[in-house]
Amino acid sequence: MKFLIAGLGSIGRRHLRNLLALGQRDIVLYRTGRSTLPDDELAGFPVEHDLEAALARHRPDAVIVANPTALHLEVAIPAARAGAHLLLEKPIAHDARHLPALQQAVARQRVRVLVGFQFRFHPTLRAVRQWLAQGRIGTVHFLRAHWGEYLPAWHPWEDYRRSYAARADLGGGVIRTLCHPLDYVRYLLGVTAADDPQVLRAWAGHISALELQGVEDSAEIVLGFAQGAVASIHVNYIQRPPRHDLEVVGSQGTVRWDYASGQALLLGPDGTPQAQASLPPGWERNTMFLDEMRHFVALVRGEEPSRCTLDDGIAALRLALEARAAAGWEEAS
Repeated sequence: MKFLIAGLGSIGRRHLRNLLALGQRDIVLYRTGRSTLPDDELAGFPVEHDLEAALARHRPDAVIVANPTALHLEVAIPAARAGAHLLLEKPIAHDARHLPALQQAVARQRVRVLVGFQFRFHPTLRAVRQWLAQGRIGTVHFLRAHWGEYLPAWHPWEDYRRSYAARADLGGGVIRTLCHPLDYVRYLLGVTAADDPQVLRAWAGHISALELQGVEDSAEIVLGFAQGAVASIHVNYIQRPPRHDLEVVGSQGTVRWDYASGQALLLGPDGTPQAQASLPPGWERNTMFLDEMRHFVALVRGEEPSRCTLDDGIAALRLALEARAAAGWEEAS
């Protein structure tokens, strides 16, 4: 099986290492040469600088799209037209203009797509989803997700001001960059495209001294679901120490999940713990990505259906763009 990786920044290199860990060695690198990381670990792999030529010469079975957000579809659409299956990093694009072309190519070539929302592979978040599906806390009324990171410490090996996360021209901003909760609240409630949530209101601002280029560093987003649940999502680039957690309030109890500890706790109406989920021994952050890549290899082989489809990726992007528009940072499409 042959893979082409487009983009060799932090996430592209993680995917490369995980492919190697899974025994995949037939890997081609598509590079622009703008990565800020050393090239030592890339030695020995074929390198291409022209995408169309790379697709024609190597005919990869799969393409991993891990370049900056604003450049995703410049790779994904030609790759899909060439019949390559896609691991498409989140968010799948910076705007919605070229999504119809991607959808058309994917449908015409029967391309299998996995969108890179790795929290769908987090074991205790998956336990939360199971509890909700089982009705363990009754009817879900409210979800509150909070994710704060300090952007300069996120990738300490690079100048954060040059990163895609800090730049409008590369599709950055906290809403798009930390859009995982926009996906996992849908995932936790088992929502499909037919009953997707709507943005009820949103605020976003650049309130810190961070040197950002035309993007927001903080946001509050409120989503309304067709079944009546409301989700409140907070994201920011300025929080030290970082915090990432979730609370789900139901008619018969509450679920709390904390990323730092990996713990998920189900509380009954009287506050008594009813269930707890913990990380398995040896689990670390990369385990999510490794499990994601293991699934992608199976997807490319036709052995498993996608756990995060193109429709899921489009839904999360739509919510991000609607939130940015509602907050005055994006033109409504």
